[in-house]
Amino acid sequence: MSARICLYLILLFLPANYTATRSSSPLILADPTAAVSSLCRQLYADMQLDNVVNYTAFEQAITGAQAIERHNKDIITLIDFTKPSTEERFYVLDIKHKKLLFSSLVSHGKNSGGNYATSFSNKINSYKSSLGFFVTENTYQGKNGYSLVLDGLEKGINDRAKERAIVVHGANYCHLSVAASAGRLGRSFGCPALPQSLAKPIINTIKDGTLLYIYANDKDYLSQSTILSTGNSISPNSIIALNSLIRE
Repeated sequence: MSARICLYLILLFLPANYTATRSSSPLILADPTAAVSSLCRQLYADMQLDNVVNYTAFEQAITGAQAIERHNKDIITLIDFTKPSTEERFYVLDIKHKKLLFSSLVSHGKNSGGNYATSFSNKINSYKSSLGFFVTENTYQGKNGYSLVLDGLEKGINDRAKERAIVVHGANYCHLSVAASAGRLGRSFGCPALPQSLAKPIINTIKDGTLLYIYANDKDYLSQSTILSTGNSISPNSIIALNSLIRE
């Protein structure tokens, strides 16, 4: 009975041009990517993210999330490197409760650019940021204080994150006073570094299996990403689950 209710709801929600066919799956959509896009628009509106979070970045994060298994599906972190380092561009999104939990400054790698991050790498000692999808793991006390391990999920794009010690941590160079004097934040060796005052609460919120997506509107990344380059990984069950979430 519950499966029938979910199917009924998603058919009500989706535009008339979506079609369903009989299958062992609950629902086969003619265009699952477009279905997710439509649902993302509603979620974006419900979370009141207009003029705060880049919609394209948001949609890519939510779309990728449908294909990635992780321990905690309620929280998604989005970093938007199309914005300058002098603006808040690190967002922690509570998808389940439809809330923006944190909006923060974040530093990029020293060889990725000045005020803007424009060059990215997966190479050791590149001192550049990497794009794409990561899953958070454990925390530890390191040379940069309280830090969060990131596991890069995209081969050739960010899968050497652990080898490169790319982690979330706090840094005194990630502060508005630095931006005011230098015209940009200080830069890391490739880590997404946060203001020291926010590092611990943010890390404690996103640790242990949440998704982190770093966006830059980069054509090379989009052409290489197996997570975003195809809609085949978006299952009907994922679409129904996303629709159910939006309607809660």
